Amino acid sequence: MPAISVDTFFACSLMVIVVLSAMASASKLLYPYINRGVDENVAERYREISKYLLLNDGTPSNWGQNSQLIPETIGFAKTGSSSYDLDVDKVSRLNSENLYALSYAQMFTALKMPDVSFRIEIKPIFEVDINLARTYVLVNDTVYQFEILTQKHGVPVQVELNCYVIAENYFGADYTCTSNGRTCLNITLSNDVTGPALLVVFSRFVSNAKIVSFNTYAFVHNSAEPKPKGTFLRLSPLNYILTASFIYSGISLSRAYALTFNYNSTLTQISNSSQSAVYDIPHFLDSSPTLIVVTGWNSTVFFTEWTIYPQIPLQTGANSAGLTALSNVFAYSYIVTINSVIYECTIWLGGPRD
Repeated sequence: MPAISVDTFFACSLMVIVVLSAMASASKLLYPYINRGVDENVAERYREISKYLLLNDGTPSNWGQNSQLIPETIGFAKTGSSSYDLDVDKVSRLNSENLYALSYAQMFTALKMPDVSFRIEIKPIFEVDINLARTYVLVNDTVYQFEILTQKHGVPVQVELNCYVIAENYFGADYTCTSNGRTCLNITLSNDVTGPALLVVFSRFVSNAKIVSFNTYAFVHNSAEPKPKGTFLRLSPLNYILTASFIYSGISLSRAYALTFNYNSTLTQISNSSQSAVYDIPHFLDSSPTLIVVTGWNSTVFFTEWTIYPQIPLQTGANSAGLTALSNVFAYSYIVTINSVIYECTIWLGGPRD
């Protein structure tokens, strides 16, 4: 199939999904795990439970914004929102990386259905993969050539790209281009810059500005190998406040940035202690998740840590082994919005056979 046909097919497919979501009828029974002859009443009950989780805001309705609240009844919708519009903070509290995350036991209790187990996954509509292809060391600079792939189930996705590079005392935001699913990007850094460096890539579907994905790539630049994400800080965004909790004592923070597809800002620190620092997160008028980068030093080691707001992709709830041990398990797929961005959501529900 010619590339233009693939792009057209994918664009049309996404548009059909979005229209079905807007009609509030996007739920689809994907499969029963074990038995074919499943009672239709059970399947319909689980379908309604999955819709309830996405269409109701829970009790109290502000349980997402208030880190001290544990919901009495669970629901992930934004209060007063349209169909399948989820709350950025309720979603973030589903991610175990967040300091204020709910445990599955708390969610299970708040569902108030002791015979039902569930699992929820939320992720961008398409994937962004970043690979470092080549490095050219020059006299004064080093050039890094990255390959960026955007695809859905292996099918290339035509997108606009906006990229940032962050290192110690360095911030670059001049990398924009369009891509038919694969592009090469050259990043030039002065050899005076201290790394490791972090490449942030936002990718927006050309036919719908509300379909946005992202990824990051930490790489060596005049430095040792970057440590894994979460080595030095635990970053917890909630109610447009970022809490940066120190993993080690003696950490010294340098700068913090908030990035979206179209905008960026340096964060203002509003308080700090020997264990953490707190920052304001701007409200950007942009159909984009906000990626937050915090830089600092642990003794003589420079680091960059990052998180995304809302904190996706995420998968939480009953573990896979626990679900597959049940006799009835169903999965329902939806298209949802969070802060005007479109995501894919799957909910698994299961219980014992009567």
